[in-house]
Amino acid sequence: MIKVVRGNPTLEELAAALAVVRARAAAASAVPPGAPTPRDSWSDPSRIAGHSVPRPGPASWTRTYWPS
Repeated sequence: MIKVVRGNPTLEELAAALAVVRARAAAASAVPPGAPTPRDSWSDPSRIAGHSVPRPGPASWTRTYWPS
């Protein structure tokens, strides 16, 4: 059930809002249960480590977390 809390929307505005809600619900139900979800970019390790992988060497431990 959708309830208008504030304002006085026109029939066209209500139809547009309902179309968006129905499209989102259809998209959410199209994904099979148990399917892997895409990773958020904030959890991508390359965001922290920079664009290159550190090479092994005597000082490689200094480049393992923060980019130089």
